[in-house]
Amino acid sequence: MHRRLALFDLDNTLLAGDSDHGWGEFMVAQGLVNRDEYGTKNDAFYQDYLAGSLDMVAYAEFALAPLMQHEATELSSIHKKFMQTTVIPMIAPKTQALLKQHREAGDVLVIITATNDFITAPIAEHLGIPHLIATPTEVINGRYTGKLSGAPCFKAGKIDKLYHWMALNGYSIEGACFYSDSHNDLPLLALVDEPIAVDPDATLEAHAQSHGWPVISLR
Repeated sequence: MHRRLALFDLDNTLLAGDSDHGWGEFMVAQGLVNRDEYGTKNDAFYQDYLAGSLDMVAYAEFALAPLMQHEATELSSIHKKFMQTTVIPMIAPKTQALLKQHREAGDVLVIITATNDFITAPIAEHLGIPHLIATPTEVINGRYTGKLSGAPCFKAGKIDKLYHWMALNGYSIEGACFYSDSHNDLPLLALVDEPIAVDPDATLEAHAQSHGWPVISLR
């Protein structure tokens, strides 16, 4: 029996904020990185993302570099604090109701996000979403190397990652829906049967309206 995929972008979609940028701000606030140097670069990369001009590999390696300094157990403890102080308050008010609706419909819930899997795996677990397709981080001998282990899950790269995941897990894109806030996700939104714009940026909102796509808010 075919089960429909319900695909969700994470940042500024299920979350009313950006976990990737929030991680950088959290590390600055915790004194784990240099406030002026790291904070300024983190903000600049986020502006590039909003403008659609982000070098995803450069940004991912920038975001991952501080992980190299810590053991896995220490990183787990740091991430738990990040979840409590930053991510959980960021979950959009109507997110859980939307996820419940798709669970009750028998859909297969998948987060597909450009943010790396170190940041997003605990978030997916907290939201009760069993499948995560994210930008992959490289871990060797239990330590993060500061590098990616594959191509970023970004823009058209989300389509490549999704098809690879579907082939491995026996799913089809037939009937799939995809929720996103960002014009960076237009390639995948255009591919699925049910594209839904969620609290969209101006470019996506205009595109959605001109193509008759639903526009909703989870906030």
